[in-house]
Parts: sequence; C-alpha cells; structure tokens
Amino acid sequence: MDSACKRHCSELVARERSGHTAVVEENLLYVWGGYMSVSNDEILLPNNELWVYDLQQGVWNVFHMTGDAPPSMSGTCGCFLNGHMYIFGGCDDDGQTNQIYCVDLTDGKYMWKRIMHETGSAPSPRDKLSCWIYKGRIIYFGGYGHKLQTDVDSRNRNFIIDEVAWAGSDLWGWNSEVHMFDPMRVSWSEPQTYETRINDIHCLDLESWTWSEIIPVSTGPVGRSWHTLTTVSDSTLFLFGGLSADCKPMSDGWLFDVKTKKWREMEHPYKDKPRLWHTACPGRDSDVVVFGGSCDYILLVDTGHCNDALVFQMQPHPLFRICEDYIAKTVRSHKMLRSQLSYLPPELLTAVQRRMCFYRPSKKQKY
Repeated sequence: MDSACKRHCSELVARERSGHTAVVEENLLYVWGGYMSVSNDEILLPNNELWVYDLQQGVWNVFHMTGDAPPSMSGTCGCFLNGHMYIFGGCDDDGQTNQIYCVDLTDGKYMWKRIMHETGSAPSPRDKLSCWIYKGRIIYFGGYGHKLQTDVDSRNRNFIIDEVAWAGSDLWGWNSEVHMFDPMRVSWSEPQTYETRINDIHCLDLESWTWSEIIPVSTGPVGRSWHTLTTVSDSTLFLFGGLSADCKPMSDGWLFDVKTKKWREMEHPYKDKPRLWHTACPGRDSDVVVFGGSCDYILLVDTGHCNDALVFQMQPHPLFRICEDYIAKTVRSHKMLRSQLSYLPPELLTAVQRRMCFYRPSKKQKY
C-alpha cells in the first residue's frame, strides 16, 4: 500500500443529506449544501464546506470556503461551467431565494462570489428547479416558490397555484417557466416558450423555444417525483429512483432513447438502495454518479438520508480502464503482479496506485 493510501485508511466521509447540490468534473464529485435530520429536526448543512470525492481513489476531502457565501440551503440548483460551480435558488430558514452565486473549482481557494446581474430580471424566488448548459449559458426550468398576486396572470399556464400554501398577498406554487443566465454578459432573460399538447415527457427545442410532447412507443416506468433524469449520450437519458404515486421510494433504473422513443429497464447492482431527492451527475466514460438523497418518504418519515455514492455503468468501459481496475483489485493478493508494478511507466503506475486506494480496506467516519 502506498503512503497516500495509508494516510486515508480512516478518512472522513461527507454527512448523509438530501436536497444538496453536486457536480462532477473529471474524476471529482463536488458536493455542497442540503439538509439532514437530527432528532426529527431538519438541519441545514454548513455553507462554508465543500466536500470533494475522488471517484478514482474513493477518498473524500473537505475544503473550507470563504468569500461572499450563500446561506445554508436545500433545494438549490447547481451546475458546472468553465471551471466554476454556479448555484441558483434554494430554500433556507427564511424561505426561498433567487440569488445566484459561483465558486472557482480550479484555483484551490474555493471563494464564493455573489453575482449581481447587470441586465434583465432574475426569476422569482424558488427551489427544487432544474438546469442545464447550452452554448455557454445556463438554462433554468421550473421550481417551487412564491409570487405576488399582481405578478400572476390567470391566463398564464406557467405558474400553478398551490391553494394549500396561499398566504396573504403571496401566491405559492409550481413554475414551468424557462429562464436563461449568461455568465459572460451577467444577464438574465426569459425566452418566450410555446407549447403543444401536455404529457409526461416533454422536450424543449432550444433554438425555437418550443415545447413538444414525446409519446413513448413502449411500456415504461411508473409515474413518480423526486427522481433524476440524466443525459448519458446525445440520444439517451437515464432515470433513477424517485417517489411513486403510492408514495413508495423507488430503486429502478430506466434508459430512454429519444430517437426511437423507447424505454428500457436497466439492470444494476443497487436495487436495494432506493433514492429520492438525490443528485445524479454525468461522470467518466458515460458513468452516472448518484450521491445522497433519502431512502424514505421524506414528507412523513424524514430520517432516511444517505451519504453513499453509487456509480452506474452505462456502457462498456475502455480497455485501459478495465485493465487498471483489474490490477487495482487483485494486486494485494497477487504476489507476482505486486512485484512487477515498478516496471510500469511512471504515469501509468501513478494512475494504478490512485485506483488501488479505491479498493483498499477502509474504516470511514462521518464528519
């Protein structure tokens, strides 16, 4: 075992959580925020901690963040663009927010910066929304939040009022708006979108800003919420977990081909690990990295938060990675292989040693 592995035999591990933000860049999973349950109380996790999981070594590290930090929140929407993690929205003890922050993940300083837009108008405060990157801009969709009655047009189908949460002059509900943030111009805009018929799967053309329905030609997963839907190729989406209509936490995985419009259930090793309100990020070699979330119906039994990282393999791995993994798994029990490690080229030897850390015996403790 090399010295790096020895140092990490009893390393810390990120706390279990739901409603957090996670992004993947190269072999690193970055995790921020979210909440956990302590004695039936919801505790927001520290806003000055950035947890980083090395997917190659299987090692966690934590960095202290400085700068103009956002409040501790859950339900924040995060993404990675040009070396920075951007977060927008979220909910803290004072309610939802519509602020946007970023942090440089490449300089080792991990300093938050609050972004003050120069043109346009920010979306109304909200959490539990989604986003994706398109042509250097961040496209935001949906979310739950509040608006003033004067800002809601009864003819506007982009805001569905939650009658239960109606309070005073504020209307609470679910958005189906699309908003766009341009980091280069530091500007917000709201494209005018157009709808066709509504169904369970929707596609938004980012050139014409037109919504259309996709009608699957095969049987598919049951209806659900709190799930993730992750891009794994130009034409394939991966659905995992969520909460079914009968409030059952789900652990099934499905692939949807947007060209053939067919669903296919995917076999995977995590059928005993249901998840909802987790994160799912595209990783190396089209893997999908799922972190955190809850294994219980969190609105009734808010105790089942998780802190493990699940890696779903979407396609055969390259030969180099297969060989690297085989050596890392077997070298400790294979005397001849262990004696020949030093013959490897330096760069390859370093990669194998890092991977060996992933398969090490380990005693982990939560932080």
